[in-house]
Amino acid sequence: MMIEIIETKQKIETFLKKLDERNQIDQGIYLNRVKEILDDVKINKDEALLKYTIKFDNPHATLSSLEISKEEMKQSFNNLPNKIKEVLQKSKQRVETYHLNQVQKTWMKQFSLNEVLGQKITPLSKVGVYVPGGKASYPSSVIMNVIPAKVAGVKEIIMVTPALNGNINKTVLGCAYLCGVDKVFAIGGAQAIAALTYGTNIVPKVDKIVGPGNIYVALAKKCVFGQVGIDSIAGPSEILIVADSTANPTFCAADLMGQAEHDELASGIMITNDKSLALKVKEEVNKFLKTASKKDILEKSLKNYSKIIVVSSFDDIFSLVNIIAPEHLELAINNPIDSLDKIQNAGAIFLGHYTPEALGDYMAGPNHVLPTAKTSRFFSPLSCDDFVKKSSILSFSQESFLRLSDDVITFALEEGLQMHAKSIEVRKKS
Repeated sequence: MMIEIIETKQKIETFLKKLDERNQIDQGIYLNRVKEILDDVKINKDEALLKYTIKFDNPHATLSSLEISKEEMKQSFNNLPNKIKEVLQKSKQRVETYHLNQVQKTWMKQFSLNEVLGQKITPLSKVGVYVPGGKASYPSSVIMNVIPAKVAGVKEIIMVTPALNGNINKTVLGCAYLCGVDKVFAIGGAQAIAALTYGTNIVPKVDKIVGPGNIYVALAKKCVFGQVGIDSIAGPSEILIVADSTANPTFCAADLMGQAEHDELASGIMITNDKSLALKVKEEVNKFLKTASKKDILEKSLKNYSKIIVVSSFDDIFSLVNIIAPEHLELAINNPIDSLDKIQNAGAIFLGHYTPEALGDYMAGPNHVLPTAKTSRFFSPLSCDDFVKKSSILSFSQESFLRLSDDVITFALEEGLQMHAKSIEVRKKS
């Protein structure tokens, strides 16, 4: 029995506590090492960068081999099978079309006579994109991180990805070419984050770093935040399926397994008010497990962080949904759109029986970089907004200034800021 059905309040609360503990990794055993790498690269630049690249990723690396040429990127794309090229191009186009709807424009508005207020939208100049290259390589990560930056108008995009034993996944490299990445460096880990943050002779300093990585990458991003912008700190992947009697148990089981295969800490949860459906889904999960290629990972994920929860009412279901605050939420129920107003916390919401999470990972269009570990309570999916900055615009005539001057003086003196008040008074007298 790899996935358990739970019904009692006590068992549900125990499971929710275990989910929370999953996200509270003892960072101390990693943090000192990460800080040491960051400081070394900051001071010693390319010398340190090469040292860690040789140690952790590629023993054959040289300084001249760290940057991948545009020609190699192009060749990687051209050598891909036609079917893969077609799929990548289609995915890029759909993601691009979706994100074009997010683009904000500079605006100014006359709020009253001779008083103009507004907001200036400015794309970031340089962005670093981290693409994992360890246990697995994900060309979809290239599309989802690069395309919204391109759509937002970022001038230069620098991609970093480790070349394990000198090899970078050719689909990842070809996808970088397709998406218009400006430079690619064969570096990874905390040392890559350091290079993007501080700059070296060969790696440009960027304004923001996005993209997922292992615990060293995540902690490095956390450490450099404030010196550069970051997207978020990614945790283990997760899915929550809300299902009723209209749900297909095979569909639900496949979607649970699809998320659980990411890694041992991934979580697949289904909540339903139909006990018979729960039993069928459990049976289907066990059937899939017998022939699954990542059986070891699946067994640990299903045993430790995945459950089928049975409750009595939809109110109970959506109360749990908002507590769990899932990265991916599937509504495998009748008339799912009617339940949208009940959802407070979710990264992406998939409506209906034919909108599986995997569709969103690759081809649908919305971004698959989503808030994990309950951070959908306050974070949003990666978007064009992550690649621009906003400046306020203010313009007052003398007449408009005078209408507010006494109020500003009163406010400033209340806060004990005499010279703030004085800067108003001197203009009143002019």
